Amino acid sequence: MSSITQIKKHFVFIKYQKLIIAAMIIGFLSAFLAISLKRGTEHYEELLFDQASKNNLFLFIFPLIGLTIIAVLRYYLFNKKTNKGIKEIFETTEKRKNSLPIYKIPSHFINGLFTVIFGGSTGIEVSTVVASATIGSITQEKENILNRHKVELICAGVASGITALFFSPFAGFLFAYEVISKKASKTFILVTTISVSISILICLLLNEKPLFHVTIKEWHWKAFPYFILLGIISGMNAVYLTKTVLFIKDKFTSFKKSRTKIIISAVLISIGLFILPQLYGDGYHAIKENLANSNNIVLTIPIFFSIVSIVIFKPIITSLTLAGGGDGGVFAPSIFIGGFVGLLLAVVLNTFFNTNVIPLNFMIIGMGAMLSASIHAPFTAIFITCGLINDYSLLFPILVTCLVAKQVSKTIYPFTVYSFSNNKI
Repeated sequence: MSSITQIKKHFVFIKYQKLIIAAMIIGFLSAFLAISLKRGTEHYEELLFDQASKNNLFLFIFPLIGLTIIAVLRYYLFNKKTNKGIKEIFETTEKRKNSLPIYKIPSHFINGLFTVIFGGSTGIEVSTVVASATIGSITQEKENILNRHKVELICAGVASGITALFFSPFAGFLFAYEVISKKASKTFILVTTISVSISILICLLLNEKPLFHVTIKEWHWKAFPYFILLGIISGMNAVYLTKTVLFIKDKFTSFKKSRTKIIISAVLISIGLFILPQLYGDGYHAIKENLANSNNIVLTIPIFFSIVSIVIFKPIITSLTLAGGGDGGVFAPSIFIGGFVGLLLAVVLNTFFNTNVIPLNFMIIGMGAMLSASIHAPFTAIFITCGLINDYSLLFPILVTCLVAKQVSKTIYPFTVYSFSNNKI
């Protein structure tokens, strides 16, 4: 009996030893992939957007180029398979025998890069998540002893990728829990903690910086009712984003030829970018500009209609990007829309009600609220938002606003883009 017990203990020891090694490898590779994609996208998006700003003709050419390259690569290099985003992860985790094929790593990396740098109005977050999940999926296939822990190792990859993108290990851990796993076993906690630790270490070694550089000076309790209002408005906007994406993608399924989808979506995206250049790519360039000047913005009729147009048309251009074959999801669009919703609410309150709220704070809190409502993951959204600025001064108002936004969104419409796809398509 004692020998059997010793064998079992030895087996458990070997298993956890391999899990730890696997988590370290996954953490390193996923973080490196995420940082490479992030830096490459930032660099080339800035270059191409600068060219488009100098010559508007490029706004009509770039979307067509980007979507065409993606279609050609899909046909000749990636097994003629379309990328389905996070749905691919759900399909894998729900079926024990399924795994994410290795080509999903270059497919999402390259397609995510080309989508954004050529003006596709989405972001690289979902591309990073699926590519990182694939690293975890492949790792578990290498050792029979790890086969029972596929979900946990996929979550380790996802957590590491999100950590590297948003400079927040809490965001990575919570996203893997709230969105992918939805349960926290001992193995999940072990491998995910190791992978995010490796990821944040690599971020520090490579001197990764927060996406937005701002200084939060203070926030006031008197603004608390307005934070609640921001949460309600964000929740409603998240439903609009979700339904727009689902509606337009559904309508595009009636087009049998990829060529037709590409041409229609590229033309409509180009028109949108010509009217509102702020919608180019992930839109973070517009967020950075407005964050820097937010506290000095005076509400005028042109500014009002500009921001309202951005909030209305961003979901449409994002949906067209995805329906036309672009790679991405609603992470970056949610952050983008939330920032402008917060800015608009703050300047309206200050102009018409003399509230003296701080627009910068409302922009940042709006980002978190909109993201929370869009993916129904409030705690992930809280730490992503704090990671975006590497400052936790607004933690409490972000917490409250995210919870309100998520509840409003879920009450109006119980699905997200990801959960609806997972259950209905």
